[in-house]
Amino acid sequence: MSPARKDIHNSRVPVLCQSCEARHNGMCGALNAEELLAFARHTRVVRHGAGEELLTEGAPITSYGNMIRGVVKLVRTLADGRRQIVGLQFAPDFVGRLHADASVVTAEAASEVELCRISKPALERLVADNPTLERRLLAQALREVDEAREWMVALGRKTASEKVASFLGQIGRHLDPIVENHAPILVFELPLTRSEIADFLGLTIGTVSRELSKLRRDKVIDIKSHRRIEILDSLRLLQRSG
Repeated sequence: MSPARKDIHNSRVPVLCQSCEARHNGMCGALNAEELLAFARHTRVVRHGAGEELLTEGAPITSYGNMIRGVVKLVRTLADGRRQIVGLQFAPDFVGRLHADASVVTAEAASEVELCRISKPALERLVADNPTLERRLLAQALREVDEAREWMVALGRKTASEKVASFLGQIGRHLDPIVENHAPILVFELPLTRSEIADFLGLTIGTVSRELSKLRRDKVIDIKSHRRIEILDSLRLLQRSG
């Protein structure tokens, strides 16, 4: 065992866990120092480039991932090959369905993604011994259900303008602001292309572009580049979300 690997497991809290920004809010927030050590013995940090698959629809689940950074898109594929984005995941979300034998979606990196990967048997043993961890994972799953219901309302009832504003608001809620000149500024890269946003929201590419331009003209957002967005007025964005 290398000295660096030994240090990770012999310190009170693993070194990798100490530097993990997602630890306190994700599944690991339910673990004490001793439990983090046990968890770290079974994990490895992996990185995926945009477009890489983390899980494949219909394929056996052999491991799970705790997101450290990045954005993951969840995709369902129809029999004729058509694809539909059905959700987005952000750090510190849990990638994979606990106790499931196969994945019901394809999980694909929408940006560069960093995960703390753990094998399915190892995590399920930890969950069996730790009811607090199981409750934390259940809470995350229920939050995803709530977000899916919000999107059902958005897709079924909201106008094009409200859909685009809701989409930007969802991303903004999951990302930390950048501090510039001692003031927090919410700037992010859109994790989806205009075409993917249009498919996700049930709109055309032209409509998405027009609605983004309206938000920019009204000084609710600024478009720094084709995919880089700055939220100028979070309250007005919320109001425009319906």
